[in-house]
Amino acid sequence: MFSENPHPMVEKALELLQQGQQIALQWVTSPAAWSQFVLLILAYVIAVFVTRKLRKRLRVLLTPPEDSQSILSRVRRFLALFLPLLLPVLAFALASVGEQVTRSAFGSGAVIGFGKRVFLFLAARALARDILTDPFLRLLGRFVLVPVAGLYALGLIGPVAAKLEATIVPLGNLSFNLLWLLQFIVVAGVIFWLGRWSNDQSSTFIKRQEEMRPATRQLAEKSAEIAIFGVAFLVLMNIMGVSLNSLAVLTGALGVGIGFGLQKIASNFISGVILLLEGQATVGDYVELDGGEAGTIVKMTARAAILETYDGRWIVVPNEDFITTRVVNYSDSGSANRYEAPFSVSYNTDINKVPAIIEQAVADLDFVLDDPDGPDCELRGFGDSGVDFAVEFWVNGIDDGKNKFTPRVLFAIWNALKDNGIEIPYPHRVVEFKNPPPQA
Repeated sequence: MFSENPHPMVEKALELLQQGQQIALQWVTSPAAWSQFVLLILAYVIAVFVTRKLRKRLRVLLTPPEDSQSILSRVRRFLALFLPLLLPVLAFALASVGEQVTRSAFGSGAVIGFGKRVFLFLAARALARDILTDPFLRLLGRFVLVPVAGLYALGLIGPVAAKLEATIVPLGNLSFNLLWLLQFIVVAGVIFWLGRWSNDQSSTFIKRQEEMRPATRQLAEKSAEIAIFGVAFLVLMNIMGVSLNSLAVLTGALGVGIGFGLQKIASNFISGVILLLEGQATVGDYVELDGGEAGTIVKMTARAAILETYDGRWIVVPNEDFITTRVVNYSDSGSANRYEAPFSVSYNTDINKVPAIIEQAVADLDFVLDDPDGPDCELRGFGDSGVDFAVEFWVNGIDDGKNKFTPRVLFAIWNALKDNGIEIPYPHRVVEFKNPPPQA
């Protein structure tokens, strides 16, 4: 069937096939090999049986009431996430015990050791697929953890690492190997993910401190963020063996860049720190700038403040504008504000009765404050068509379009005047003829 001179690749394949047959024959006839197979299968079967018995009980034990937010409940929910690891981890532990038995009895444990590494690979796969929910960690698990676990199971982690370490990437006067680059990417990703998580936790904790002024909370959040990521950067440089002295040139170049091209960014950053320290404008304040920008501050970043207008639009205002221009702060973190509603009455009205009627009608509105002063109706002048009045009132908020205080006050004025028979004038003119036309 085969020619006398087969192709070299065919010869190599036949040689490998013969070697495989010899190894399989040795395993089948070797008590150490088949005993390891038996122990490996037994470890898996026991792990499946125990997992079925424990999974339901552990799920009930680790599932607190939905409305419970205590520390113990959070710990129980966190531990419940790792239930998919129960089967592979238990099989790995039992296989490790079986490996110790076979090595002590036969002096060999290669087969069961391979199975143990396969169980570890399955655990890594379950971790990346079923447990990790953060997008970055899931990406890291799928493309780093699972491949590394697969190479470890096949016994190729050493040769692959050596090959990557031998591959040098030149970069100008610097050079590094691929293994160092991959380690740097993974370590940097994990460290800065931990920094982001720590920053979120600290930010949540600071926001709960209601006794602190809003500006102080903002400053504490920014300080914590800078400190956390600064420490993360230093830890990363230390772990990867990068000398901080080598960053001196980069720091000098950054200083030159700030002096020339980044001075606006630096100015806005410093202005933001000043705003947070002085508390002249903070999140929740309704402000109006000289440039015409007006709205409620919904967020303050290192570079700019974001204003939300009454129609839902966002305006990004650089922090420097709050320092170098005139800013009118209407709310001052929720303090009361005074507004007025103008109206007119007919000249036939007894104007002495109007202030008491209007002040009582406006005072009955639920949003009008008595402190620092109640409604005050004042006579403003005598117009062409009627007598002009205005009622001043205080509210705890901003009449910015969403909170329509003045229209509701005008409705109350209209109803009060109608109920008391007071006429609201409309523009009219009286025309007199000096020479009347002849009568028909």
